[in-house]
Amino acid sequence: MTILEKILEVKKLEVIELLEQEGQFEFSKTLTDKPSLFETLYNTQHLQVISEIKRASPSKGLIDGNVDPVQQALAYEKAGAAAISVLTDQQFFKGSMDDLHAVSSAVNLPVLCKDFIIHPLQIEEAKRAGASIILLIVAALDQQSLSELFDYASKLDLEVLVEVHNVEELQRALAIDAKIIGVNNRNLKTFEVDLANTSQIAAHFPFHEQRVLISESGIGNISDAVLVADAGAHGVLVGETLMRSENIDEILRSFHVKRGEL
Repeated sequence: MTILEKILEVKKLEVIELLEQEGQFEFSKTLTDKPSLFETLYNTQHLQVISEIKRASPSKGLIDGNVDPVQQALAYEKAGAAAISVLTDQQFFKGSMDDLHAVSSAVNLPVLCKDFIIHPLQIEEAKRAGASIILLIVAALDQQSLSELFDYASKLDLEVLVEVHNVEELQRALAIDAKIIGVNNRNLKTFEVDLANTSQIAAHFPFHEQRVLISESGIGNISDAVLVADAGAHGVLVGETLMRSENIDEILRSFHVKRGEL
């Protein structure tokens, strides 16, 4: 069984628990509206950074189990992040919906609920916790489920980051008219990272249409940022590098390189 398959088995159990609690919660009315991630990325000439709060991962183990998510998010916001990504999976990434709610309440940036979503109730839970963006992973869903979850999130006024790993998955994302598409440079079956994945998929990306491309995972230095920016990426999603950095401001700002002219 691959790591992705193991995670999805746990998600199925979590959904059963959510179904038992259905109807007990209401959407928060207190969280302020966030800027549009799509608009921020589409209108930029420089690579933008989605900064991630990531306590742990299956491939790296514990990264920073004692992180204060609010202080980390505020540091990201001060350094010029375009959005904050919060890992909310508990078993594999040591995150929580409480982290998401705390971060969303503290910053004025759009906030991404980074999780493995397979059911509409997970989308509702993310919305209640203050997410303005959710993640849908093409590799984790059949096409009908992908389309239905995308439409449901859109009806809740959430933006959707649709994650792909190859050209075939890119075509599936385009088939549901995804506007924000992320290329995960990490193979979710082996968890190996290869930045060339962004360049390979970018070669097939419809940059002439109103869509944006984000490179996810493996961005560790300026050279990596330049590589994906030259390929046409509008933004990068960076977790571990920033979580381990002693100078968030310096490294985040260094990623704001000029995008390639396509």
